[in-house]
Amino acid sequence: MACRSCSAGLGRLPKRIAVPFRQNYPNSNSLASPLLCAATTTTTIIMTSSFPSALRYGARSSNIPSRASRRALHTTPPRQKVDLKQMLMGRVAQSLATGKSSYYIFNATEKLYKACAAQADYAIDPAARKAGKLQTTADGEEIGVSKGGRWHDDLALLPTFSTWAHVTMLHMYLLVVRFRCLEPAAQQAWQAQLVDHFFVQAEVKMEDVHDLTSRMIRQRYLKDLFVQWRGLILAYDEGIIKGDAVLASAVWRNLFKAREDVDVRALAAVVAWMRAGLMELGDMPDEVMELQAASAFPALRDMFKVVDLPTTSLKAPFEQAGIQP
Repeated sequence: MACRSCSAGLGRLPKRIAVPFRQNYPNSNSLASPLLCAATTTTTIIMTSSFPSALRYGARSSNIPSRASRRALHTTPPRQKVDLKQMLMGRVAQSLATGKSSYYIFNATEKLYKACAAQADYAIDPAARKAGKLQTTADGEEIGVSKGGRWHDDLALLPTFSTWAHVTMLHMYLLVVRFRCLEPAAQQAWQAQLVDHFFVQAEVKMEDVHDLTSRMIRQRYLKDLFVQWRGLILAYDEGIIKGDAVLASAVWRNLFKAREDVDVRALAAVVAWMRAGLMELGDMPDEVMELQAASAFPALRDMFKVVDLPTTSLKAPFEQAGIQP
């Protein structure tokens, strides 16, 4: 039986030293049994045969083992030298591997984003704002000047920040749907980089174009815009699955702000444009997707011809109602 001083000493051992003892002796009472104390002038450590050989001391040793002999209990591995040059070369080789690196995806998604953002881009004259001649909507949104985007003319949309954001997100949505055909890791990387480009440029446009110098206000608007982006994805996904009527309702709520005076012909043209764009992107191989995806968006004006063409299924109801197409 061990004395109290020896038992207490084992309890104060650090965990990294006490772990080997606990592994060899599952019972707590067996921790003190191998160590016996003798009431003599010299302390003798008697080790039982159940201890590892590295911890067993010979009977001829009448003194406490030296500090050097107890280093075997230390479980910390020795520090290894790190070759900084080799580590950096490995990182560079990893980024240039066959799989697309983060730098490649960043550059490719930036080009795709610019193609999406140019569809309804606009500008605001600082002199007009300074002179107080800047026009605004009924909600107080500033109206700028279109930079030649066809969506302003074809759909009669005002060149505002809201129009630019929703048209850009509509194009981004088609790309996000195409990214889902990639591997899960690649899909997340491409979508994350594309969305990051959009929100970074959205904040830049708030500050440079609309003169919002308060970062707190910009962050609040960006949070609202992010909620709209997530809701837009769910709404358009539901429309793609359930049919054109549900998809048109989602476009009407987001792009046209649920206006009662919306042109139904323009609404149908946007739905046809989304279907045609998804078909073009779906037929595109993965290896050329980042190079040709920007040119896969069909012309919106061509979709009006599709809308104006009567379908065979509606011919009989029109004749019964006496309507000539």
